[in-house]
Order: sequence, then C-alpha cells, then structure tokens
Amino acid sequence: MPGMFIDVKVSEAVAGDAELSAKLVEVCPVSIFAQVENEPLQIVEENLDECTLCDLCIEAMPKGAVEVRKLYE
Repeated sequence: MPGMFIDVKVSEAVAGDAELSAKLVEVCPVSIFAQVENEPLQIVEENLDECTLCDLCIEAMPKGAVEVRKLYE
C-alpha cells in the first residue's frame, strides 16, 4: 500500500541516472529510495510514511526533479 501521508515523485531523467539515483539513496535518512544495479531508481513505498520532510532529497537534485507531496493538511 502506498504512503498514506506522503507521496514522492522523481523525474524519469533522475530515476534513470545511476549517479543521481545513488545520491538520493545516500541523502535520505529513512531509506525511501533504493537502487538496484542496471535498474531505474525505486521508491520504497513501505517507507514513504517515515518521511520527515527534511528536503534533503529535493536539495540534492536539480530543481523540480523530486517532488514530496503531503497527502494531508
């Protein structure tokens, strides 16, 4: 089941770039991102609700490449 509180979108350009994907995996303190060799970046859905809204993933990528959206107000 996807996150109930948070949704994360990553651009296809970043998801398909091994170097940028590795950076996302590295900076996320709650392991939302996973990288498997020769595959695009994966979002670990069961970890989405662990997101602390720290913005490290957004800051580490080109503008607009990562979107973290709250599903609540």
